Amino acid sequence: MKYKRSKQRERVLQLLGQTETHPTADWLYQRLKKEFPSLSVGTVYRNLNILVEQKLIQKLPFGSTHDRYEVIKSPHYHLVCETCGHVQDFQMPHYTKINQQAQEMSRFNISHHRIDFFGTCQKCQSKNKKSKGV
Repeated sequence: MKYKRSKQRERVLQLLGQTETHPTADWLYQRLKKEFPSLSVGTVYRNLNILVEQKLIQKLPFGSTHDRYEVIKSPHYHLVCETCGHVQDFQMPHYTKINQQAQEMSRFNISHHRIDFFGTCQKCQSKNKKSKGV
């Protein structure tokens, strides 16, 4: 579907491209509200959905109440802290053969895969050590 040009959508995309935080829609709304006083959270969500549909960004559902978003770039994985919810890109060799293996095993037409690693970030590990007196 073709959409009209939107300054708000362009700013959402620009802001996503300038951050490494994998922000939520609310995070984007809070930053853009000053620039667009009549902006609503619903408008942010609509623009995010359009950008996902246009394959310019991707939605990262990590099982929390708020999806996170990022600009689509080279294939990469994510590290997700189960304590504080921090998400960061993780660069390691991308396992490309997994798509072919899954397709052969399932007879499903595989287009891509997503792997996320879950654990505890260094910051939360440090806090945990301090609270235990280690």
